[in-house]
Amino acid sequence: MANLERCGYYHGLVDMGSNGIRFSITDLSPPTARILPTLYLSRAAISLYDAQFTLSSNEPIPIPQETIRRVVKALLRFKSTCHDFNVPEDQIRIVATEATRKATNSQEFQDVIHEETGWKVQLLEKEVEGRVGAYGVASSYANVSGLVMDLGGGSTQLTWIMTADGDVSMYEKGSVSLPYGAAALTKRLEAAGAKGSKTYKSFEKEVMGDLRDAVRQIEIPKELLREERGLQLYLSGGGFRGWGFMLMSQHSIRPYPIPIINGFRAKEDSFHDTQAVRAAVSSEDTPDIFRISQRRASQIPAVAFLVDCLSKALPSIKDVHFCQGGVREGMHFAEMEPMQRKEDPIVTATKGYARESVSEIVDLLLAAVQKAGAPIPTPLEFDTALITAFAQALYAHAAFPKDVCAGAALRSTSTGFFASTHGISHEQRAIVAILLCERYGGFRSISRTEQDFYHGLLQLLPGDVSWWCMYLGRVAAVVATVYPAGVVREQRLEMRTLWTATSKGKDKVCISFHFPTLSRVGEMDEAVKDALEQVDKAGKKKNWVAGRGFKVEVEMR
Repeated sequence: MANLERCGYYHGLVDMGSNGIRFSITDLSPPTARILPTLYLSRAAISLYDAQFTLSSNEPIPIPQETIRRVVKALLRFKSTCHDFNVPEDQIRIVATEATRKATNSQEFQDVIHEETGWKVQLLEKEVEGRVGAYGVASSYANVSGLVMDLGGGSTQLTWIMTADGDVSMYEKGSVSLPYGAAALTKRLEAAGAKGSKTYKSFEKEVMGDLRDAVRQIEIPKELLREERGLQLYLSGGGFRGWGFMLMSQHSIRPYPIPIINGFRAKEDSFHDTQAVRAAVSSEDTPDIFRISQRRASQIPAVAFLVDCLSKALPSIKDVHFCQGGVREGMHFAEMEPMQRKEDPIVTATKGYARESVSEIVDLLLAAVQKAGAPIPTPLEFDTALITAFAQALYAHAAFPKDVCAGAALRSTSTGFFASTHGISHEQRAIVAILLCERYGGFRSISRTEQDFYHGLLQLLPGDVSWWCMYLGRVAAVVATVYPAGVVREQRLEMRTLWTATSKGKDKVCISFHFPTLSRVGEMDEAVKDALEQVDKAGKKKNWVAGRGFKVEVEMR
């Protein structure tokens, strides 16, 4: 696509929130629109919420002129940046939320912005703000089903959401908005005084009552409450993201291997352990916690208060998922066609690296985990979308020096080629990273500095998933060796897999490699032989992951 033509898909957006102002330019070109590729991101640390309060009074004041000047200056700088990127003028917009909506001089503020920049402010009503936030959450995973909360500076929104085939269902009015944002709660708690005081207890009762009313109002569908995997909670907004980073810093896997908040999952008990998080914040080590700024740290007690209230007001939650999706993601995702929204993000992210014969390679990889059309009991995570993504990324690091191929592949989903992909979970990142690493030799081919990281990723994966990653990655190494260009001109390899039992009654994978262009196995070159040997070694107990794995029997024809 020519550069000028591509610029026609560039969209500039200003998210004028309560705690800060975010500027972004997003490339919505059809092939990759689903993952909302970002060309530019910036943030102005201007709190419109704080600007409306003084230390001596809790009564709001108009947004001060100095603050307005700072906002205009930041907007003009972004206007210049949009010009540099050739963003069409009619594809730039300013979206404002709670702090602008409730400002006593809101209209004056908007008029000054329009006069100085030529841009009109799009003011979101509180229910619409929640709907946009829900779409942002929907963009954050391939599929979403559960409750959604968006914690901003001035308010928090609650709704439910279900996605299927690109369609998004939610509470008919969008959401219920409550005046309990992180900054707002901080001020209310300061006014309430010490925990246990009469004023504090009264405020706590008020918040819990409003939360329970909100839960009743959104009328959670019965199918959500009856879900086999339990009710899921999806969280977005700066306050909750800060909470997520605190939980990440206290995770049982230390150091936690993936430094990305979107896709991070916590169990209900750790999410509600506010005492542990409060203790971590009060520690002198707080400044060293990744992505916890002084401002975020100052708001943790308020978020802890809200989390305590949620534990008593919400239905029983099974898992808590943290999302990067906000106004930017929500606005763009809501305007996509369902056919774009239904794309699996991990497939979209890797398609740019795909070689010519992806479908043939996918069939070969599927043959390694299927028998006569029926699936071997591989983990649910090994679906066609994930294997397609793996096949598309199979050659992404092929031209790297041999010394770094496996290590670069291992880091590809956390700090490499696919790190910025929006919409995939940490488990998916770990699976793809281990698969790609094994394709280039796995643990034996990475440096000492990467080995701890490798083990950290393995710990993110449940059950037998780690072993299956090792096995399938090694099978992929055979495929890549036989088809080094990723192009299938002739059928050089066929595979067939059976699921049988050993003499001791243990499960065993029997995989047959057939090389139709060879008259005998002895003609096979050393690279293919070595790759086949590694598949065989995946079945040795000493190579199993955490004592879990399966015997592998390799046949060559």
